[in-house]
Amino acid sequence: MKLIILDRDGVINQDSVHFIKSPEEWKPIPGSLDAIASLNRAGYRVVVATNQSGIGRGLFDMAMLNAIHARMHKLANAAGGRIDAVFYCPHANDAHCACRKPQAGMFLEIAERFDVSLAGVPSVGDSLRDLQAAAAVGAQPLLVLTGKGEATREAGGLPEGTRIYADLATAVAGVLAG
Repeated sequence: MKLIILDRDGVINQDSVHFIKSPEEWKPIPGSLDAIASLNRAGYRVVVATNQSGIGRGLFDMAMLNAIHARMHKLANAAGGRIDAVFYCPHANDAHCACRKPQAGMFLEIAERFDVSLAGVPSVGDSLRDLQAAAAVGAQPLLVLTGKGEATREAGGLPEGTRIYADLATAVAGVLAG
């Protein structure tokens, strides 16, 4: 099985320092939904792994998160794409849970659910914690410069072997080119 793991905010959709708190605030980055469709056509299963501390902070509830994800799925489908699963951590940073990136808990759950090794699986993120979680399970970290990506690149300290792309569309082109 071909699998790819994507962060959500700043990779698929525009990010906000005020959090994405409603479906109306969820706006795709140009080219991202077409990139997901390209992955599906190439036989990839697309999984989203996203920290959603807005739940733990009381900024929105599970019903709202589900509505946001319903919009994401609907727009991906309209572009000819499919997101096979969404894994999320609802905890605030101070919860010190095992699922919040940079911890590897969500990635381990993905591996278990899909019964695959994540060694070499492409994992796209815009923050250091996305890349660190990927590297912790042997996945291939891919940094996109959308969202927090520029600041992440400038800060340095990227996991060894991190590949850098302008956005999800160029990252997917790189993955598909081998």
